[in-house]
Amino acid sequence: MKVRGKKTNSKLKIVNSTSKIAVLMGGIGEERDISIQSGSCVAEALRKADFNAVTADIGPDNTDILEDGSIDVFFIALHGKFGEDGRLQRILEEKSLIYTGSGPNASELAFDKMASKKAFAEAGLIIPKVIRFNEKREATEIESELPQLGNRFVVKPVRQGSTIGVSIVDDPKSAVAAARECSAKFGDCMIEEYIDGREITVGILQRQALPIIEIKSKTGFYDYQAKYIDERTEFLFDTIDDAALADKIAAAALDCFDALGCRHFARADFILGKNGIPYVLEINTIPGFTNHSLLPMAAAKTGLSMSDLCTEIIEAAYSSLIRRKA
Repeated sequence: MKVRGKKTNSKLKIVNSTSKIAVLMGGIGEERDISIQSGSCVAEALRKADFNAVTADIGPDNTDILEDGSIDVFFIALHGKFGEDGRLQRILEEKSLIYTGSGPNASELAFDKMASKKAFAEAGLIIPKVIRFNEKREATEIESELPQLGNRFVVKPVRQGSTIGVSIVDDPKSAVAAARECSAKFGDCMIEEYIDGREITVGILQRQALPIIEIKSKTGFYDYQAKYIDERTEFLFDTIDDAALADKIAAAALDCFDALGCRHFARADFILGKNGIPYVLEINTIPGFTNHSLLPMAAAKTGLSMSDLCTEIIEAAYSSLIRRKA
């Protein structure tokens, strides 16, 4: 597959080994452990590239690292609450600090699955049918609406990552029960049409769509277990033989990126339906950076090591600052 999008300037070297990078990780959400793994891998990669990289476990009540005037760039490796929902980005903006990834508005929009789906639909992208669950409504009333979504359903928290809290159910009564449980634990919840098809993902680096990865879980459900624990999960390249379809998916990923106003990097997730239509699920503004994560995997397919990938992202952060000042 062609790498699609705006070419990066790989010869641009604004940062160098004298630059000090603080990798922000940890956070307060359910993805804290994965964030620490991501941050550790980023720091290791940056040190291999001869950067002076330090790590900081950060949260709403612990932002002391942001007062360190010796830091040149803050590399955000937090997933979920505080790190990916725009809150940390707003603090960094208020302090006029250089940081990696999307800004506060795009981050907040991407983290809210209902809001991002609305933006995707307005941009002409195809999304699964969905309704927001309202716990105050009668169960029978909600059940009567669900057949318009189909006969199988995906219940999700509106603001959560790593498939945490997600369940697949086979009838309206089970969907409402699962939604009530999800809502009680995670807050706002949604019920989505189940799309029977292939799970695919597209990493994006500086407005380039990286090679498509198809994900095959042995259980048929790419949940937290399949993502981080089950070694049998397969991540496959070059499984879409139709070049026009592959280009269509890559273009859709970039459209997702642009629809939310993302920058630097992200990862767009799709279900490729049996009808050949790529349905947008979501976009992750801070995808994983572990040794088994999808964005580094896709970058490696193009010849970029983890050190190369992290350096490109830091270069993008500096470039954004220069454009704002221009």
